Amino acid sequence: MQDILSVSNLSKTYASGFHALKNINLAIRRGEIFALLGPNGAGKTTLISIICGIVNASAGQVTVAGRDIVRDYRAARSMIGLVPQELTTDAFESVWSTVSFSRGLFGKPANPAHIEKVLKSLSLWEKKDNKIMTLSGGMKRRLMIAKALSHEPQILFLDEPTAGVDVELRRDMWQLVRELRDTGVTVILTTHYIEEAEEMADRIGVIRKGELILVEEKTELMHKLGKKQLTLQLQQPLAQLPASLNGRPLALSADGTELTYTYDAQGPRVGIAELLKDLGDAGIPFKDLHTTQSSLEDIFVSLVHDEGKSR
Repeated sequence: MQDILSVSNLSKTYASGFHALKNINLAIRRGEIFALLGPNGAGKTTLISIICGIVNASAGQVTVAGRDIVRDYRAARSMIGLVPQELTTDAFESVWSTVSFSRGLFGKPANPAHIEKVLKSLSLWEKKDNKIMTLSGGMKRRLMIAKALSHEPQILFLDEPTAGVDVELRRDMWQLVRELRDTGVTVILTTHYIEEAEEMADRIGVIRKGELILVEEKTELMHKLGKKQLTLQLQQPLAQLPASLNGRPLALSADGTELTYTYDAQGPRVGIAELLKDLGDAGIPFKDLHTTQSSLEDIFVSLVHDEGKSR
């Protein structure tokens, strides 16, 4: 798949000496949904702001469809739509006027049919003549997305788009994201709702302390780093594990009623059959069992935690 966005050796150091980004290299494919994850202060918003021309880089290069964001700013920027975290709109403008004005800022000719389509897709059509100051918080969030889509961008950045919004809006927004991806729009999002990234993203990037520590296909990431757990509910509590089970990746619950076995489901020897036999030989009966698999959130937390320990 062809790359639409290329970030090469990108760094940002503020006047205070703070290194917000450190030698970032990233290629985004045309038509994919890419989720950028990281704790607060990791550099997500700084990276987006540089690509969108809001913040200047200290070093490195960014190109959008081959156009440099500094040397060919106007053409590169016209291909990008940004939905920022903060709601920044003119309170006294109408919904229709502010979305139409946003399109004009990028030199695009008037296209009422496109503006109508965008407003209807975001359930804003009935509010088109309302002043922005009369809209609810959720409606203002929808309006920010409409403004970002007004000039028909090829890349859409969503910076924490569902923070503080209701469940209905979140569902509508992800449906819109899928539809945009299906039409060829590349979507790059940051989110604190990791389950959304797990559901929506094609690839995952993890950033920590200004460094991109991982970029991986979501399915491959969960295949390589995801673990499975087998939990057995015991018929009688155990005070401790018998010596015959030492060396196995087993954990006994605090009350002694559950045993948890962690294993790699893709490994050459899962060892469940052997474990159950050893439990029987040790005279440890169980009454129930179930398996669970690591979520993307589990993997993200372990990645950030492991990186923190290694530094």
